[in-house]
Amino acid sequence: MKTLTVSCGDINGIGPEIILKSLNKFSGRSDSEIILVIPENVFKLTSKLVSPEFPFSLFSSSDKRSSGVKVFFLKDAEIDVGEPTETSGATAFKSLDIAISLIESGRAEGLVTAPLSKEAFALAGVNYNGHTDLLAERSGTKDYMMTFLSEEFKTGLATVHVPIVEVDALITRDLLISKLNVAVNSLRNDFSINSPKIAALGLNPHAGENGNIGKKEVEVILPAVNEFNADSGLSVAGPFVPDAFFATRKYLEFDFVLAMYHDQALIPFKMINFNSGVNFTAGLPYVRTSPDHGTAFDIAGKGAADESSFTEALIWAEKILANRNEKN
Repeated sequence: MKTLTVSCGDINGIGPEIILKSLNKFSGRSDSEIILVIPENVFKLTSKLVSPEFPFSLFSSSDKRSSGVKVFFLKDAEIDVGEPTETSGATAFKSLDIAISLIESGRAEGLVTAPLSKEAFALAGVNYNGHTDLLAERSGTKDYMMTFLSEEFKTGLATVHVPIVEVDALITRDLLISKLNVAVNSLRNDFSINSPKIAALGLNPHAGENGNIGKKEVEVILPAVNEFNADSGLSVAGPFVPDAFFATRKYLEFDFVLAMYHDQALIPFKMINFNSGVNFTAGLPYVRTSPDHGTAFDIAGKGAADESSFTEALIWAEKILANRNEKN
């Protein structure tokens, strides 16, 4: 039996709402066990907004695994709907910490995280930029990648949450080789694509035009791609001119697209998949997914949040776990 643990994210955002909405859809179609980590008062308040249509019980460490939803109640936390606060940051971190501990103890195999606020983390003194770096450090994972999944296309980021002015210096041969290795291993083990077709994008406009408007492509990206192909026996293509690559829908010819920076991938990805895309951390020893959006403080507590991406995160976590189990 597969067990997914769910962290509540920022309690003042839409996380608790989309969790309950998604579990209303998901629990009836899945035989997985779900362990939701959330403050009791947040769960009760959200239940007035979204009535739970799934049976649930309180989680106990002595429980035998069984399908359905179990709730691990944290102590009550002060709620300020729509505002990132020190308490909401600390609570999001506590929920995540316990969810990870359930995986580290072998009680769960997959983690689905609701959105958190970097501002609230900072207010709470939590010194991480978000989930990805925290999960990698906690699991001792050196090579990992922020990845986005949909049925239409999958993409990963060479660099993540850094100012655009810093991106050029970060794009190195070692970084690109690392990300390509993570991509190939994940495509094979997590998605059962044994001979993946991968595209790498350029960094500069027109992919540098042979060095005339930027040399990163000819000096770093292309040599790294060629080296990787020689060592792996694969045929990673590129670097492609990014705007033309997406405008001509060339991404449909590939199993995976390696982008050089955040918005290069996320703008087209979200235009195509905003309500159904999923964030996946490739390279971790366990499965972690999340919706591809943030806390949406502006609509929190109004019942207006679209849960589709979170529901897809649950579905993708199940699929990836099933693929990994087949490999073992």
